[in-house]
Amino acid sequence: MKIAVIIPAYNEERTVGDIIRIVSQVPFVDETIVVDDGSTDNTAKVAESWGARVISLPENMGKGGAMVVGVNSTDADVVLFLDADLIGLQPLHVVDLLLPVIEGRAEMTVGIFEQGRLATDLAQFIAPFLSGQRAVKRDLFRQLSHLEMTRFGVEVALTRFAKTAGISVVEVELKDMTHVMKEEKLGVVRGFLARLKMYWEIAKCMGKG
Repeated sequence: MKIAVIIPAYNEERTVGDIIRIVSQVPFVDETIVVDDGSTDNTAKVAESWGARVISLPENMGKGGAMVVGVNSTDADVVLFLDADLIGLQPLHVVDLLLPVIEGRAEMTVGIFEQGRLATDLAQFIAPFLSGQRAVKRDLFRQLSHLEMTRFGVEVALTRFAKTAGISVVEVELKDMTHVMKEEKLGVVRGFLARLKMYWEIAKCMGKG
């Protein structure tokens, strides 16, 4: 069984290397793919320097589009999606996300932050379906149509698909893990506006259900 980790990334030069470094410590991961989603910084160079296979998109497609590109570039049986801005990722988190799918106990896993920090823990407690840390069988993922159009609503689309198709999903606790918030990346005002845009994309996707 072939396993691929796919990391959609947009301007994540500060953190993407650490994610790749951790993933490389998991022996049964066969390849790590970073889809550089039109970044204007050194995300692609950093990812390549850490040994990932990098796919550079000429312009920003959004998270859904980047994920589709990553899946279409591999013949792996199982794919694990990880955000490029995670803090506190450990090899055991990767293993815990993958094993239920590899062993046939689930067709999809969803990672939930626990004891990372209050803001991100609370957000995932309220809306666990927004988690970007997911392992899924590649054939199942490819059944989703127009996922590239969902941008930030991709997690909602995945959750809805799992529910309507009767797919077994296991939630995995990701202890001591969080991610860099948009306000920390972009400053308070730009970060807040980016967050509003993200929520709008999610709301549009939810409204299609």
